Amino acid sequence: MDIILEFINRLYTTFADPQKRVFLGYLIAAICISFFWLMIIKNKNIYESMKIIFDKKVFFSKSSFSDYSMLVINTLLLIFLSPILISQLAIANLIYELLHLQTIINPLRMEINYMWLLPFIFTFCYFVFDDFTKFITHTIMHKIPILWAIHKTHHSARTLTPITVFRTHPLEGIIFILRSAITQGIVIALFYYVYGNNISLVTILGANVFSFWFHLAGSNLRHSHIRISYWPWLEKIIISPAQHQVHHSTKKRHFNKNFGVTFAIWDRIFGSLKVSNQHEEIKFGICEKEEIYENNIIYLYISPFIEIYKIIKNFLQQNILKLR
Repeated sequence: MDIILEFINRLYTTFADPQKRVFLGYLIAAICISFFWLMIIKNKNIYESMKIIFDKKVFFSKSSFSDYSMLVINTLLLIFLSPILISQLAIANLIYELLHLQTIINPLRMEINYMWLLPFIFTFCYFVFDDFTKFITHTIMHKIPILWAIHKTHHSARTLTPITVFRTHPLEGIIFILRSAITQGIVIALFYYVYGNNISLVTILGANVFSFWFHLAGSNLRHSHIRISYWPWLEKIIISPAQHQVHHSTKKRHFNKNFGVTFAIWDRIFGSLKVSNQHEEIKFGICEKEEIYENNIIYLYISPFIEIYKIIKNFLQQNILKLR
């Protein structure tokens, strides 16, 4: 009974907590932005806009139902996995203790002129560093075969909706939870060590102020069929919904492009940036030969383990042959 109540609470929190990406307020904002884009930019009438936004072929597709199923299953699995995962606080405490063993970075014990700005500096650094590590983690999920075997579950979606963000294998979920704990633990420990207990997050409804505005500005449209692009100069700074849709494209020229979540500057630095093109047709997924399996829930959960086993087996066989 406790598990059922915990499951219901977690599912409710997913849509009711402003700290969560699919908070109902962010979803409503995404719908409003979609209407604006279609009616003002694309010159559609309200009926046409509604038909496009709430397209039954998208939300009632087999791919989308797989997304909904994985949301439910992964929420349930997380109840059992959460107690064994390392916390942000544990990482912060470890880093804090290690900082006392070095002499390069020293704590400030005096009043500084910009103390009133410290919460904003801390909140901004927290947000930027978190975004950078998301980019790095996302990139290696594509580049390392074992990790791609896990991440391809997410890319197997043929239709994108905001719920597609939950179409992730539990192993990927664990990787990103650990990434978040380590990243945020480092920032918290470093600022706390240097500035003492003067640090605090600037929040709106409990969410990081920068994350709040990012999600309110339509982050959920990145996983959608609404292709909203920005001016080319802006897409070199911030990833647009259309750019992330390019990332999900089946076209070879789009592979390994636009790994960024918020900022496009990481992709610019590492040479993986692709500006969107509204006139280019895009299909989502991995490859046609796998389509028959992609909506089989058992396949989505088991196939990464099978593929990882094959990768390790081939690696060992090749290296054993070299030693002979």
